Amino acid sequence: MGCGSWMRLENNPSFAPSFRETVGVVPTEEHTTIELAGTDRPGLLSEVCAVLADLHCNVVNAEIWTHNTRAAAVVNMTDDSSGRAIKDPIRLSRIRDLLCNVLRGSDDPKTAKTTLSPPGVTNRGRRLHQIMFADRDYDRVERAGQGKYRDRDRDRSQLPNVTVVNCIEKDYTVVTMRAKDRPKLLFDIVCTLTDMQYVVYHGVVQTTRPEAYQEFYIRHVDGFPISSEAERDRLVQCLEAAIERRASEGMELELCTEDRVGLLSDITRIFRENSLCIRRAEISTQDGKAKDTFYVTDMTGNPVDPKIIDSICREIGDTVLQVKQNSCLSPKSPRTTTIGFLFGNFFKARSLQNFKLIRSYS
Repeated sequence: MGCGSWMRLENNPSFAPSFRETVGVVPTEEHTTIELAGTDRPGLLSEVCAVLADLHCNVVNAEIWTHNTRAAAVVNMTDDSSGRAIKDPIRLSRIRDLLCNVLRGSDDPKTAKTTLSPPGVTNRGRRLHQIMFADRDYDRVERAGQGKYRDRDRDRSQLPNVTVVNCIEKDYTVVTMRAKDRPKLLFDIVCTLTDMQYVVYHGVVQTTRPEAYQEFYIRHVDGFPISSEAERDRLVQCLEAAIERRASEGMELELCTEDRVGLLSDITRIFRENSLCIRRAEISTQDGKAKDTFYVTDMTGNPVDPKIIDSICREIGDTVLQVKQNSCLSPKSPRTTTIGFLFGNFFKARSLQNFKLIRSYS
């Protein structure tokens, strides 16, 4: 959204979102989609890519997120010789079992998951939110040597601020959020509210770069507002997690080159050998070209030494791998207070019958 923009949302109160709880085991015609969830650790993506390469699987596109010691990925792959989807159930079972072994950490309190996704229109980012939500990445877990980067080294103004209160007069729960503005922030928030079985009846979004404010009037699908402190706390944690999952933590590296079988495995191996930790990644191929984006830190979650990046760029090729952005050097957001109820007397002035979208720019 542009600087100084705002948006108002209204919803038909009779609308209730569907909630997808399960995944199937059928590949599409073009590729096989596999979903992964497990404990994050340095070198995990490299190990996954190495297994897929050994099993003659070519990664066509993928998206990988890490958050709060958890990792999730949605990977579209093909057979590396035919270029088509993998359908042999015995081979698929072997792929699933070997990847599950890679994901299963020795001290993992949760079960690693590897599933084959059915064909459908579910957005990849939406699926990643659902996977990580089901994996309870919003639970705050203290693990030695992990998960401290976000709280220790980032300015507190960079962290999301979420409040949840009940508007007794109108029988709604009001969710107010303030966070650093970024692409798909509204999408991430609304998806999470929907997957948690809440209906958004009204909303206001305002951006005053570099921050974004969002306010939503919600009820549970049963028509009631939030009724307990535990539910309120859980919603706050889940929305904070939804904001943080796609945050661009670390240095952004972009890879552009001719695609080939095993390319992703080779690149992630080089990252691992140079002690880089991949926090988030977007993998894509089109017309024989690979365009991949990686967000990396060192193994402890701190900024990467520029000398290491220079060495990696020379090894891979300066025209192939380039530094796009370093979020660790981004300017800090100005300190502001959480937005108040933006609607004011909105309820007195408008009908609530239809869904409407209004946007203006200053």
